[in-house]
Amino acid sequence: MFKNTKATEKIFSLKKRMRAVAGGTSASKTISILVWLIDYGQTSNNEVMTVVAESHPHLKLGAIRDFKNIMVSQGYWDDNSWNASNSTYTFPDKTILEFISFDKFGKAHGPRRDILFVNECNNLPYNIVDQLITRTKKVIWLDWNPTNEFWFYTEMKDKRDDIDFITLTYLDCLEALDPNIVKEIESHKPNKGWWQVYGEGRLGELEGKIYKDWAIIDEIPHEARLERRGLDFGYTNDPTAIIDIYKHNNGYILDEVLCRKGMLNKDIADIIKNLDNCLTVADSAEPKSIDEIKSYGINIIGAKKQKKKFAGMPQLGTNESYVKWSIGIVQEQRISMTKRSLNLIKAYRNYLWQTDKEGKVLNAPDHYLSDCMDAVRYGIVSLAPIINKQDFLNNIPIIIRDTEEKNPAR
Repeated sequence: MFKNTKATEKIFSLKKRMRAVAGGTSASKTISILVWLIDYGQTSNNEVMTVVAESHPHLKLGAIRDFKNIMVSQGYWDDNSWNASNSTYTFPDKTILEFISFDKFGKAHGPRRDILFVNECNNLPYNIVDQLITRTKKVIWLDWNPTNEFWFYTEMKDKRDDIDFITLTYLDCLEALDPNIVKEIESHKPNKGWWQVYGEGRLGELEGKIYKDWAIIDEIPHEARLERRGLDFGYTNDPTAIIDIYKHNNGYILDEVLCRKGMLNKDIADIIKNLDNCLTVADSAEPKSIDEIKSYGINIIGAKKQKKKFAGMPQLGTNESYVKWSIGIVQEQRISMTKRSLNLIKAYRNYLWQTDKEGKVLNAPDHYLSDCMDAVRYGIVSLAPIINKQDFLNNIPIIIRDTEEKNPAR
């Protein structure tokens, strides 16, 4: 059930043409703006409102889902008003709310609109957003997590007099937040960089980002080969994450299969049964779960964390040293992600090394959003002997390499 919050009240108090909303995690930025759009749609005639995000999967599992939930909870939803093929909703007086992704917009040339909402605008390039703004008659909404400085700060802030700019935090949404979520957010206070951005909603530079330069692609190429399936267990507090790992052009493509709480082992097995067959590598800390999933006919093993030494892998004495080593293996790979892998993309952008109270980066990853990243590690590290053997073959004389390939048993 939707609840009115301080965040919603602050959103409705904004009056200028450009309404920019930065904020931390669970601050109700998107939901509060959608509430404003719904209110506007019910009181306007024959207008067009456009919600834009970086991809259609991002919209479908984000703004579209939130919009429908709000409408249903308030008793406003009408199935006949929703056009699923075009992702548009028509209000009683013919005002239309359309959801369009950046990958559908091209260069953003096209029809004009009355209202624009650019969701998580820091993930879209400025030239595209500028085109959208130019073609908007009345109000522009922008929202984002202030993880780093981007075009709003360099091209707009303090350079225009038509901007309302506010910052929201989880404290503006306490009326609607589960106490466990509040507890989880506040447990990150010792991590200075994380807390500055996600706790306080202040502009920061997320120091200690673990992975960089991963690409986002539309889909898996038909010639890519499925090599592994990584699985990280979760249930109540953390989601279960399943990531498929494909080999393609000397790199790997990651495709999110699942990231969901409350999954029983039977549920996990049923999902994997309906996927293409390959070896699943799971967190070996849960051998009972692995054995149960295996009993359903799934080809699954636990990640080998340091017991057996193989070429290129040091003898590791602690789980912490294993984690650092395995992160290093992933960092060495050329990696892409499918655009539908929303939780994986979010995890990639926010997976950080822990920091102390002074902001010094420590040599241990933060647990926040680690589930997908752990699943990736289990799968790719299981390929490490293959990776190391290929590196070896690529660096020996060609005559020896030919012999090795013709006599693989040697």
